[in-house]
Amino acid sequence: MAITAAQVKELRELTGAGMMDCKKALTATEGDVKKAIDWLRENGLAKAAKKEGRIAAEGLAKILIDGNRAVVVEINSETDFVAKNEKFLALLDETAKTLIGSDAATVEEALALPCAEGTLNDAFINAVATIGEKITLRRFAVVTKNDDEIFGSYTHQGGRIVAVTVLKGTDDAQVAKNMAMQVASMNPEYVSRNDMPQEVIAHERSVQEGIVANDPNLSSKPDKVKAGIIEGRLSKLLQDMCLVDQEFFLDTDQKCGQYLKSNNAEVVSFVKYTVGEGIEKKEENFAAEVAAMAK
Repeated sequence: MAITAAQVKELRELTGAGMMDCKKALTATEGDVKKAIDWLRENGLAKAAKKEGRIAAEGLAKILIDGNRAVVVEINSETDFVAKNEKFLALLDETAKTLIGSDAATVEEALALPCAEGTLNDAFINAVATIGEKITLRRFAVVTKNDDEIFGSYTHQGGRIVAVTVLKGTDDAQVAKNMAMQVASMNPEYVSRNDMPQEVIAHERSVQEGIVANDPNLSSKPDKVKAGIIEGRLSKLLQDMCLVDQEFFLDTDQKCGQYLKSNNAEVVSFVKYTVGEGIEKKEENFAAEVAAMAK
């Protein structure tokens, strides 16, 4: 099948690999981006797995906590300048206040909620008309806790990265905040291995098997040695994905699980938003790279 420049660009942004390597990977996987990422990893060509996704869009995220409910919301704009606009900030506040007491489960349901300007959708339309730039409600999450649990929250760079945690076993607000900061800075995907789907583990093991199989330096090693290398790499990878197994950012001599245990605390859940993750922004200078690739 024909591989488009847009597909190459997307894969390049996701992996940091060269354009020609991205084209080879897409060709080998018939244009399947997810399989192409694995192909690059297995062949040692992906410079980094950019877990935050494609180049970020602009905007801000916000956390609002009220009793046993918290809401995390992200609103996108076209430029960083608009994200600092008072009208934009007011819209972010109004959206969070509207959502925290609602039962909305989707963006469409959220936009239909009543607010001071009619509906939340009306508020967005009015903001766009006033500011003159596209502004969208991208996503939100309503987080709840029990009376014997505690929220922790952290906002970085004024709302570029936000994280909220739910802890039980402690009423120490600093411990809860430290875990929110851990989530924001170290980007875990799960609380522990118990929360990780078996298909995720199987997929990552398959990727590591491919990497080892394609490493010429390991070709002469016995199968038992190769299996040990695969399991060792897999274990390290899965640790990085799980909050309790990560090194605690304030004391790297201990794991987060150890820090939590010493404070009689346990993380129940967490939510992290990085503004614009997974959204591709328009680039003006890509044409020259496409032309070079076509030669």
